[in-house]
Amino acid sequence: MNSNRAFSIQEATKKMEGYCAYQDRCHKEVTQKLRDMGMIPLAINEIIGHLIQKNYLDEERFAKSFARGKFKTKKWGKKRIVNELKQRDITKYNINIALKEIDEQEYLKTLDNLAKKRLRQISETNIQKRKRKLADYLLYRGWESHLVYGKLQELVS
Repeated sequence: MNSNRAFSIQEATKKMEGYCAYQDRCHKEVTQKLRDMGMIPLAINEIIGHLIQKNYLDEERFAKSFARGKFKTKKWGKKRIVNELKQRDITKYNINIALKEIDEQEYLKTLDNLAKKRLRQISETNIQKRKRKLADYLLYRGWESHLVYGKLQELVS
């Protein structure tokens, strides 16, 4: 995006208000976007401050909607959600609040449905290889290993 056009603080602020209003963003995404627009650190700090003050930018709200969304749409487990939030520099405090958005019963039910669906798709006949393939799939999606191995015991024998 690094165009030759220079943006005033007012223009950049308006642009970022729209960017944040469209969907929740984290500070890191907004900072990067402003850097890409060629804004200097002082201007970036001023704009970020404005966005926070006017409630366009809220890390807790971002973390909560991110956790809900990735769980519901992508069926990610908590480990993957935590790692992705950490990569976005979200605080441990906000990560913990975000994880509370996921209902424990719904979480376990989703794991069960995901495991059963995936197991039906695995054509492998060797029991150990079937277990390995299912475990790899669930672990990659960020499901906790103790839950994954419990599910393997239950479903694959």
